[in-house]
Amino acid sequence: MSSANRLLLLEDDDDQRVLLHGLIQDAGYQVTSAARVPDALAALATQTFDLVLSDWKVADGDGLSLLATLRRDHPDTAFILMTAYGNLSHAINTIRAGADDYLIKPFDKSQLLYTLARVSTVQQLQRENRHLREEVSQRDQLVELIGRSEAMQQVFRRVQKIAPTRATVLLYGESGTGKELAARALHQLSERSSAPFVALNCAALPESLFEAELFGAEKGAYTGADRLKIGRIEAAAGGSLFLDEIGELPLSLQAKLLRVLQEGSYQRLGNPQDQKADVRIIAATNRDLQQEVDAGRFRADLFYRLNVVPIRLPALRERREDIPLLAHHFLQQACQRHGLAPLTISHDAMKRLCSQHWSGNVRELAHTLERLALLAERSDIALADLTSEPTTATSRSTAYQLPDDGLNWEAHERDCLLQALQRCQYNRSQAARLLGLPYKAFLYRLEKYNLIPAEEE
Repeated sequence: MSSANRLLLLEDDDDQRVLLHGLIQDAGYQVTSAARVPDALAALATQTFDLVLSDWKVADGDGLSLLATLRRDHPDTAFILMTAYGNLSHAINTIRAGADDYLIKPFDKSQLLYTLARVSTVQQLQRENRHLREEVSQRDQLVELIGRSEAMQQVFRRVQKIAPTRATVLLYGESGTGKELAARALHQLSERSSAPFVALNCAALPESLFEAELFGAEKGAYTGADRLKIGRIEAAAGGSLFLDEIGELPLSLQAKLLRVLQEGSYQRLGNPQDQKADVRIIAATNRDLQQEVDAGRFRADLFYRLNVVPIRLPALRERREDIPLLAHHFLQQACQRHGLAPLTISHDAMKRLCSQHWSGNVRELAHTLERLALLAERSDIALADLTSEPTTATSRSTAYQLPDDGLNWEAHERDCLLQALQRCQYNRSQAARLLGLPYKAFLYRLEKYNLIPAEEE
């Protein structure tokens, strides 16, 4: 358990406090105990906690008075109330006052640890989402989706039309076109906007960990599972789950995700009991999933379930008329972020920006403008600043020096493919991007050099 799981326990019954302290500490939390409200307040004034577990009634006060102070002075700290008064109105009042969850006494060890794990996971994801919102607050949440081009207006119209519904959405587009921002827009404009938005990059996890990350896992379900793990589906309860690079989802898990979409249920790893999945699925891909279906790498039934409402994010080169608008915005944003004096872009420099290919799309444009702002020596960005800027794949490709005695090209190419696979933990999409190859061309080369396992052929 990391240092991020620090818990403050308020319980005035000595025996209960000692018992709970031991149970929670054995589960891996760093526990500080208090028997009185003043002691709990003193601990909060000198230490940082991620969770507070408090009894409803204590000798010198109650947990709600502690909750009021917590919400005022420590809004990021989660609060769980323990109560023996388990009527519905009491529970509703507790949640309305700002509690994240409650436990009705008497409760057993599994209920306690499940509630702690669930609240900890949701709190961590909310913290990450808050950080992301802060990063994009100056962009009004979705500024990378701005654009006056007809291609972007079509995207806006479809997002606004579909967001209030419960329909599953599949976002298409190259890397860097703003698929996650479109997913966040769908969430923010929906009836689920007050619930969590949880994102999972399907290309970022090895297959051995994917099931536990998505569906959760019971303690002991696999080697190293020393406590209950809350999956992303459960963490997104009531909200939206964004599955980026859905084409990377292992075939072995595609049937399980299909069950979530069809039946609204799933099973945690190590637990045969069905769990309810109250989430809206938004998926994204930079692949042609129909081709993946035809090649047998993606289930047709899952594709049809995901592809209820397709939205395609255009590449930046398809909406060049939006580049000046985006460039001015990103330049202003970079100056504000780094405390720099305002900068402008010369006419010649803007023409160059509009003529570039931008293989990395809006993301590459944003990074380029930030770099130019940081290195600027005048009040405007000139053409000379861009001609010295190594932003294209062509400029990078000249860095390799051919050995004087030449090389064995096929051995060199095979070695490059193998190194890319190893560096990306055999994630083929990532390895293809690392080498700057189209995915199908990358697969062709893997087959050519016999680098695809026999069982997949």
